[in-house]
Amino acid sequence: MKDLKDDFTKEDPWRIFRIMSEFVDGFETLSDVKRAVSIFGSAKARRTARPYKLAEETARALVEEGYAIITGAGSGIMEAANKGAREAGGESIGLNILIPTVQKPNRYITRLIEFKYFFCRKVMFLKYSKAFVVFPGGFGTLDELFEAMTLVQTKRVEPFPVILVGSQYWRGLSHWINSTLLPHRMIDKKDLGIFSVAETPQEVVAIINSFYKKAGRP
Repeated sequence: MKDLKDDFTKEDPWRIFRIMSEFVDGFETLSDVKRAVSIFGSAKARRTARPYKLAEETARALVEEGYAIITGAGSGIMEAANKGAREAGGESIGLNILIPTVQKPNRYITRLIEFKYFFCRKVMFLKYSKAFVVFPGGFGTLDELFEAMTLVQTKRVEPFPVILVGSQYWRGLSHWINSTLLPHRMIDKKDLGIFSVAETPQEVVAIINSFYKKAGRP
C-alpha cells in the first residue's frame, strides 16, 4: 500500500496550478470593477433581524453612491447585501468559498466566482474594495476584519475605511482594544483610527466619502 504521506507530498506541486487558476479567474472576472465596497457579516443572520435589514439598506445606499457590492456570496448578511445591491440596480458580486459545510451562493448575485482557497478569495476582497463594511458575525467575519486592519497597520496596502456597523454588538471588542491592547502597548494610539463605528447606512456612506475626500483619492 502506498504511503499516504508520500502521496500527499506529491500532490503539493500540483496545488500551485489550482492556486494560480483561482487568481487568474478572479483577476479576469473582476478586472473592470473600479469602485466597490465589501460587506461582511454572519451567514446566520435571519431575514427578519435588524442587521439583515440594515445590511440590505447599506448596500442600496452604496450602490446609489456609485459602488458595486462584494460579499462572500452566502446567506445572512451576505445575502442581504447582495439583495440590496441588485434591487438598487447595482453590481452584486459574490466570492463563494468551497468548504465541507456547503455554502450555497445566494440568488441575488450578478457576478459569481468560486474559490477553494481562503487566501485567494481574501486577495480579491482587498484588491477590488474601496472599503470594508463589517456587520455582526463570527470567526470568519473577525478573520476578515483583523486581516484588513493588520494590512493597513503594517502599510502593506493603501489605507481604506474599515467600518463596524452596530455599536452595541462591537462595543465589547472596541472596549477591549482600547482598555487592553493600547495600555499594554500592543498597538499605537494612531492604530485606533484604522476602524470606525457606524449605526446607519448614511453614516457608512459619509465615513467612506469623507475618507476619500481627505485622502484626495477617488
